[in-house]
Amino acid sequence: MSMNPQNPAARAQPDDAVPASVRGAVDLGAAATVGGHAGTNSAAPQAGPDGSTPGDAGASYRRDVGDIQQFQEVAELSAQVPVVLVLTASYSPESTQFADQVSAEIDRFDGRLLLAVADIERLPEMAQALQVQSVPTVVAMIGGRPVPIAQSTVPVEQLAPVFTELLTLAEQNGVNGRVEPTTSAEPEPLPPLHQEAVDKLEAGDLDGAQAAYEQAIRENPGDNQAKLALAQVQLLKRVTTMDANAVRKAAADDPADVTAQLDVADLDVSGGHVEDAFRRLLDVVRRTAGEERETVRQRLVELFGVVGAEDPRVVSARSQLMRALF
Repeated sequence: MSMNPQNPAARAQPDDAVPASVRGAVDLGAAATVGGHAGTNSAAPQAGPDGSTPGDAGASYRRDVGDIQQFQEVAELSAQVPVVLVLTASYSPESTQFADQVSAEIDRFDGRLLLAVADIERLPEMAQALQVQSVPTVVAMIGGRPVPIAQSTVPVEQLAPVFTELLTLAEQNGVNGRVEPTTSAEPEPLPPLHQEAVDKLEAGDLDGAQAAYEQAIRENPGDNQAKLALAQVQLLKRVTTMDANAVRKAAADDPADVTAQLDVADLDVSGGHVEDAFRRLLDVVRRTAGEERETVRQRLVELFGVVGAEDPRVVSARSQLMRALF
């Protein structure tokens, strides 16, 4: 697989590839302004009460190109987002399967990339114009200009880094928009107790939502979604009763006040300042021992669940916690 930018960008994971920790959980960052403290929510994408999240399964950013006019349409869209064009042929099942793999990876970028798939048997003029030697062939378009990527199938794990590099190249050329999905699946119905909890949340009944999730866990101790959603509801209950200014002043005045440090960490996570919260509690872990240290450790683990186990900030903080403890 090759790209032609002269200064390949540093490879990073897509911003929106990280899934929400809990389907149907409340958006903590948008929940409330607590005690006069309103935070900008920059945390990992949280699911809304209807279960939808950025990058939900079922949302597709693929267009199948059947004629030259449709190709011209996606070429025009390359002025808005990079377009990845995969050329296939019906005589090559491998090429069509590869296009499906590329499609799944493109969808994870949540509209920052668009996939176009064209069958060269139906559009031989396109194959000729792009000098296609074999299928599948992958060509990107940025502002209408082609960027060769590959002339064969490639391992799936190589796709995300290449597409991230493509986005960097596009941004350097002023192409950094988003497109709407071509299709979007309806979310699957929530389990009854989960739906009851969501309904309670929408009505502002946090105690009722907590009770519903707790009942779901009693009925199914392996219900991890309910456990993580419960952690989010419990966090929301804690922060909605706080005077944020007073809490932050108490923590600043007495760094040894573990309760105040825990409260500020809760406020930071609810406001989207995840790294600040983790850094604060990791510092407390390092300078405490015994029961106090265990209390802080448990809160950190709980907040890991609120943010999402796959979030890179959680992965980093979990590693730091292990080093601090051992």
